[in-house]
Amino acid sequence: MRVITQQKLGGPEVLTIVDAPEPRPLPTEVLVRVKAIGLNPLEARLRAGEFPLIGEPPFVLGWDISGVVEKSPGTWRLRPGDEVFGMPLFPRAANAYAEFVSAPALHLTRKPPSLSHVEASALPIVGLTAWQGLVDLGGITAGDRVLVHGGGGGVGHVAIQIAKAFGAHVITTASGSKRAFVEGFGADEVIDYTTTEFTEVVRDVDLVLDTIGGDTVKRSLGVLRPGGHLVTAVAEEDTALVAEYEAAGMRFSGIAVDPDPVALRGLADLVDQGRLRVHVQETFPFERVADAHRLLDAGHLQGKLALTV
Repeated sequence: MRVITQQKLGGPEVLTIVDAPEPRPLPTEVLVRVKAIGLNPLEARLRAGEFPLIGEPPFVLGWDISGVVEKSPGTWRLRPGDEVFGMPLFPRAANAYAEFVSAPALHLTRKPPSLSHVEASALPIVGLTAWQGLVDLGGITAGDRVLVHGGGGGVGHVAIQIAKAFGAHVITTASGSKRAFVEGFGADEVIDYTTTEFTEVVRDVDLVLDTIGGDTVKRSLGVLRPGGHLVTAVAEEDTALVAEYEAAGMRFSGIAVDPDPVALRGLADLVDQGRLRVHVQETFPFERVADAHRLLDAGHLQGKLALTV
């Protein structure tokens, strides 16, 4: 099979396509013939050496996949021919930039028929991050006032839809150019962060989901109601900041996404109900992975990027 690997850290040009042995699934695992691969900003950071999550090169990046089960030895959960998607093994290396991926059956679920493989591959990391932050950790309920920072991004635009599906009133920050985009996913209020300071116009929020980091986390303290909760997907838990939140009667949590078959099925159910869709800004063929990573490096994406295999 072909895989995309790198022998050294650096820019997109270090990504190369080589031949490699087809992986052999262990008992309880399946072999997936990959149809599409979702790309995430984290992978650009790993490629460049900014975040040593999976060690030193050589390595194969990637987690988000959609494809067809080729082999399923020793598991009853999935069968050859099943169309599946998921985020296997994160944060361990899943070697997903490849034509075949071996993955635990529990880390995948059947692809909703309404989703293309490209769309399905773009959903797992951002969808699970949003679900685990809002539902599992945030305990979102109907009527909550929810603020999503970065609503135009991968996690953000999915989080808006999940929050709306749970009956929340959703406020989001986004650039003016993305107003129509986030409103199309159900945002009730949109704050253009390039012209308006969100702390001056937002009050009494029950739950904040942060996808930006930096001082956005500290500034969000002032918009929460007493007992409110901030969940950040990008900032590490700062003990001083946690103490500041707690002293003010608020909660502060950091979320690190992990494989979750229950949440993955929940995302698929929302898709089946027509209440969730994922936006893919651009799709690249497998051979143009370097071009895709250049776009990742540029930032300010609207939704997600994907590779087709």
